[in-house]
Amino acid sequence: MKNFVVKTLANAGALGVAIWLLQDITLTGESTGKKALTLILVALVFGLVNVLVKPIVKLLTLPLFILTLGLITLVVNALMLLLTSWLAEQFDLSFHVEGFWTAVLGGLIISVVSWALNVVLPDGD
Repeated sequence: MKNFVVKTLANAGALGVAIWLLQDITLTGESTGKKALTLILVALVFGLVNVLVKPIVKLLTLPLFILTLGLITLVVNALMLLLTSWLAEQFDLSFHVEGFWTAVLGGLIISVVSWALNVVLPDGD
């Protein structure tokens, strides 16, 4: 359970950095508390997308992973971020990613920041 909370907080932090750095990734809300709650909920959705959908997409695109020496990972991460944006819209969360190239750059930022936060944060269960 502790590991789940740590990973969700790392995702929320990584999403927050991407929102802060890229103007086409937006999170809106009336107050700071609502924005923080929305960010946590979006991090949960992002985590679920990465746990449930990403392995299937990676398996289906395995030949492309081999052919591109793993660079297709950037595209897969972008698609997971776009899917998260679409799901957030369906759940009436005020998170939006505008465009594919923004999603590619956002996915790259989220991957790097999430990795760094997972290195720093405790990992115990």
